[in-house]
Amino acid sequence: MNFIFVIVGFLLLIFGGNWLLKSAVSLSLRLKIPKIVIGMTVVSFATSAPELIVSVQSAIDGFPDLALSNVIGSNIANLGLVLGITLLIAKIDVKKSFYTIDWPMMSAASLVLFFFVYDDLSITRGEGVILFLLLIIFLVFLLKFQKQAVVDEMPEDDEILPDYQTLLFFLIGAVSLWGGSEVLILGATKLALEFGVSERLIGITIISVGTSIPELAASVIAILKKEKAISIGNLIGSNMFNIMAVLGITAMVTPVSVMDSKLVSVDLYWMLGISFLILPMVFLPKKMRLDQKEGLILLVVYTIFIYQTIT
Repeated sequence: MNFIFVIVGFLLLIFGGNWLLKSAVSLSLRLKIPKIVIGMTVVSFATSAPELIVSVQSAIDGFPDLALSNVIGSNIANLGLVLGITLLIAKIDVKKSFYTIDWPMMSAASLVLFFFVYDDLSITRGEGVILFLLLIIFLVFLLKFQKQAVVDEMPEDDEILPDYQTLLFFLIGAVSLWGGSEVLILGATKLALEFGVSERLIGITIISVGTSIPELAASVIAILKKEKAISIGNLIGSNMFNIMAVLGITAMVTPVSVMDSKLVSVDLYWMLGISFLILPMVFLPKKMRLDQKEGLILLVVYTIFIYQTIT
C-alpha cells in the first residue's frame, strides 16, 4: 500500500505539473506578461503550497521551529537538487532580468531573513508583516515594470485557453501538486520506517525534499515543454515565496522561534551560500547559460549538505 502511495504521488505530480504549466503559459499570453514573471508568481505560489501548509499547521500545533527548518531546507533543495536535476536534462539560457531583478530580490529576501533571526533567534509577528509586505511590493513591481512583450520559445505549442479552462487547469494542477506531494511523503515515510530508517533522517531527507517535489515536477515539465523561462523563474520565485509568504504568514499566526541553533549557525549559511553560488555560475564558464556542468556542481553541493547534516 505504501508503495502504491509513492506511485500515485508521482503520477499526481506529473499530471499536476503539466496542467499548471498549461494554465501559466495561457495566462502569460493572455495578459502579455513575460513567462518568467508568471513562473515567479502564479506557478511559484502553487508549488510553494506544501511549504505553506506544513509551516502554518506546525505553528498552529505549537511547533513553529519546523516552519523555519522547512523553508531553509526547501530553499536549499530548490537550487541544489531541483535546479541541478533540471540542468542535467537541458541547458538554460539565462535572461538579463535574472541578474538585474530576480536573483537580487531572492538574495535580498534571504539576507532579510538572516538578519531577522540572527540576533534573537526568532521571527516576530512584526517581522512577519514586514516579510509579507515585501512580497506584495515585489509582486506589484513585477507586474508594473516587467509587463512587456512575451518571448515565445515554442510558439507552435503555445495556446491561449478559454478563461474557465485556464482557471480549471490552474486549480486542478495546484491541487494535484499538493495532493501528490502529501501522498508521496506519506508513502515514502512509512516505507522508510518499515526499513528501520530513523525518524530524524526521514525529516531531514524526505520531508524537506518532499515539499520541493512540486517545484521539481513543474520545472522538469517546463524544461521538457521548452518553457525554460518558467522553469528557472519558478525556482527563484518559490524561494522568495517560501521566505516572504510562508514565513511571513506563519510568523503572523505565531512568532517563529528557533529551537535548534544549528538552523542559524549552519543551515542558514548553506542557504545563503548556494543562493550566491548561482550568480557566478551564470557568467562562468559560459556567459548567461547554465548547463549540465553547473547542474552536476549543484547536485554535489547538495549531497555534501545532506551528508554533513546527517553525520
